[in-house]
Amino acid sequence: MITATGLRKAYGNQTVLDGIDLDVPAGSIFALLGPNGSGKTTTVSLLTTLLRPDGGEIRVAGADPRTDPDAVRAAIGVTGQFAAVDGFLTGEENLLLMADLHHLDRRSGRERAAALLARFDLVDAAHKVASAYSGGMRRRLDIAMGLMGSPRVLFLDEPTTGLDPRSRRAVRDTIRGLVAGGVTVFLTTQYLEEADELADRIAVLHGGRIVAEGTAAELKRLVPGGHVSLTFTGADGLRGAARLLDLPVPQVGLTLDVPGDGGVASLRALLATLDDAGVELDALALHTPDLDDVFLALTASTTTKEPAR
Repeated sequence: MITATGLRKAYGNQTVLDGIDLDVPAGSIFALLGPNGSGKTTTVSLLTTLLRPDGGEIRVAGADPRTDPDAVRAAIGVTGQFAAVDGFLTGEENLLLMADLHHLDRRSGRERAAALLARFDLVDAAHKVASAYSGGMRRRLDIAMGLMGSPRVLFLDEPTTGLDPRSRRAVRDTIRGLVAGGVTVFLTTQYLEEADELADRIAVLHGGRIVAEGTAAELKRLVPGGHVSLTFTGADGLRGAARLLDLPVPQVGLTLDVPGDGGVASLRALLATLDDAGVELDALALHTPDLDDVFLALTASTTTKEPAR
């Protein structure tokens, strides 16, 4: 649904994107992570026709944003970092304004607005001015406005920044519901647990390049620190396993930590080794680095700052 090859963008002498590649399948959630100023918002702006790239090829829903921007705009919805809600209008009026911008006829616009108000649990607040909404309600209304044109692709640029945990959860549930309905979601976020929880695939942007991409599990295996904790019923089993695996015997307890990448193959090999030697386990637990560890490891160097956009 979204592809980019060799995508480049510079502001003056400062290169923000230095030849990045993206491939987002239809009906999936793709998360783009990166430090402040890494180029996340610039990437979204390029994919949504708001900026022109300096180089590279882009296709969004099969259309080129440079040569056929209207086709791209007809296929997408965009929710930026800051809610584009008019606080002087009611929730319903905000949605009807979007209906007019999408050239929907009056009846279709009202039907679509009513459906979105119901979908985002805003029916009771439909006739209240948006300035009276909570942060979570404003964000839900903002996403609903982005869906007025029934987009096939929804771009969400840090949609939960500044929201309280309850509101973030509500927005995440909304995103899951959209994907279940067939929408493709391109998400930028600074909440790493959000990407871990939502995204089918994650790319880490740093220094103008994609420095890693994969599922959350694949990314976690890129950094050291993973291990398997083996717990034994007695000291004999503990000592036997430590000798077999060439590890020091712990001074306290009956648990031995075995370094590993957390993969199925390595875990299967470890258990086979213990089984072949007749060493019996009482329990085991798998520990892998989280996305915080991955993010810090991959973006450890000084970030090139992106001009305010």
